Amino acid sequence: MLILPAIDLKDGNCVRLYKGDYSTAHKVAENAVETAKEFEQAGAEFMHMVDLDGAKDGERLNSDVILEVRRNCNIKIEVGGGIRNMESVEFYLENNIDRVILGSAAIKDPDFVKEAVKKYPLNVAVSIDAKNGFVSADGWTDTSEINFIELAKQMEDIGVHYIIFTDISKDGMLSGPNLTMLDELKAAVKCNIIASGGVANLKDIINLTDLDIYGAICGKAIYSGNLDLAQAISIAKAAKHNGKGANI
Repeated sequence: MLILPAIDLKDGNCVRLYKGDYSTAHKVAENAVETAKEFEQAGAEFMHMVDLDGAKDGERLNSDVILEVRRNCNIKIEVGGGIRNMESVEFYLENNIDRVILGSAAIKDPDFVKEAVKKYPLNVAVSIDAKNGFVSADGWTDTSEINFIELAKQMEDIGVHYIIFTDISKDGMLSGPNLTMLDELKAAVKCNIIASGGVANLKDIINLTDLDIYGAICGKAIYSGNLDLAQAISIAKAAKHNGKGANI
């Protein structure tokens, strides 16, 4: 299993939210570049970055910080937040970002997702963020009537290889990921599943490796000191050697 430490950006700062509520944003690190370097030194091979302002407003608002991290680190990077058209997809990929994450577009503009996946099949992930089983969009400010499994199957049908799943009620709460929903999702589609939200400690990492999913995004647990990133990576790599998880 792949461990992806996370950097969420709001107003250029590294922050964390509780359950996706923007009013709860609190700074967790002084500098995105230095934080990314620490992740790299701990052994992380892939990092997850989100432009929170972009996710809410539908445009790239923290891309300068993201590209500064890209220029100063060798770690692979996936980026989400505000990527609503091919121009934004190409902007990031042409600036050496390894994977872009489409979220709201999966609900609101599936034709764009089809176009992006057709052109960049291995460089596009779709983020499915659910509240009570129903998919949310626009930085989690808008909840749809689409079930998370239904959307995942639609995304698989158009060729999506990577799905990032978040149970919003778990995000930032250090209460453990929603293993039941992740298991349902893994059983429903053949996409590579990345778990996001709720990881609190090494036991959660072990539980996720037991599900044999592709990856796990870890944010608040690292910043709070509850999770040692190097230890988490070691556990995940051991699971991969035992035939669980997937290669990058």
